Amino acid sequence: MELTARQKQILRAIVDIYVATAEPVGSKAIAAMPEMSFSSATIRNEMAELTQMGLLEQPHTSAGRVPSPAGYRLYIDELMQDYRLSLDETKSLYDAMELKMQEFDQVMSQVGKMVSKMTNLPAYTMASRPGRVTAKRFDLIMAGAGSIILVIMTSAEAVRNKLIKLPVQVTEQELQVLSAVLNTSLTDLSCDEITPDLLARISRGAGAAASLVPVIVDFTLEQLRQLEHSEVYLTGQMRLLGQPEYKDAAKAQEVFETLDEEMLSNLPAKLPQDGPVQFLVGPENVAKELKDTSVVMMRFDIGEGMQGTIGVVGPTRMDYAKVTAKLSYFAENLGRMFQKGAQPPALAQGTEEET
Repeated sequence: MELTARQKQILRAIVDIYVATAEPVGSKAIAAMPEMSFSSATIRNEMAELTQMGLLEQPHTSAGRVPSPAGYRLYIDELMQDYRLSLDETKSLYDAMELKMQEFDQVMSQVGKMVSKMTNLPAYTMASRPGRVTAKRFDLIMAGAGSIILVIMTSAEAVRNKLIKLPVQVTEQELQVLSAVLNTSLTDLSCDEITPDLLARISRGAGAAASLVPVIVDFTLEQLRQLEHSEVYLTGQMRLLGQPEYKDAAKAQEVFETLDEEMLSNLPAKLPQDGPVQFLVGPENVAKELKDTSVVMMRFDIGEGMQGTIGVVGPTRMDYAKVTAKLSYFAENLGRMFQKGAQPPALAQGTEEET
């Protein structure tokens, strides 16, 4: 779909006006803009063409138009201009980030609260390890009558253990056989590669200790999943009620019931891995209940093989450029804060907002 320069200018204007007003945009409002040199009639014709292309929609019987999800996507990919934070905005973000380093989960939770406050939208934070996490070694240690200790060494350099009550009597030799089977069959496999068929094969090879296999595999999967994605911190959901799109109680409830930590933890699989900022616009989201909602997220390095994610969730009418600028500030400086507790950089002089 190739747009003319005039069509691009008009589409950008419609998105910008609709983001600011939340009202359908008419040709007169566009023609009144100083940078527009087209008549209302010409603009109406172009708006009709953009509507046929699927980039605009006409709500109800209104004469105005609103951007469609495809229109937002084209705007983000091709038309959106960089937004430069004003000096006041930069100072607010700087002040918010001057916090002392605490426990990891507390820091991630606080970051989410700061992002939500600064964008006036629900925000979430998450930490993950890029790539797959696998078990590297299994050890089974007899811990007295009727119990053993399972020890799992992982590719994430984390060690997990569990005390298991024995359902049957198992000898030291039988434990050694089970340990050998586990180390032969269950190491270097991701969660997706640990299948029911594999579980059956391990059980057959475990002999008298076969009853322990389901317990061991369940614990292994649980630990690998936790290491792949740590807890998601979601905050500020009630801020959606301040947006015109969610004045309808039924629509707001539908979004609130869908927008949870489990849904957000699945977002990285939906998003491309390249690029500093990622967008999911409307129907691109993982749940149909969020078809009128967009997600903007950024990743940052935490260290020790961990990668952090900060993101916001809001209406498709959100100000993508401004949200992106604020997330960029957090993402660029959070890495420093996780490295020896460094503080954000000094305020840049002469920063101003582009209009």
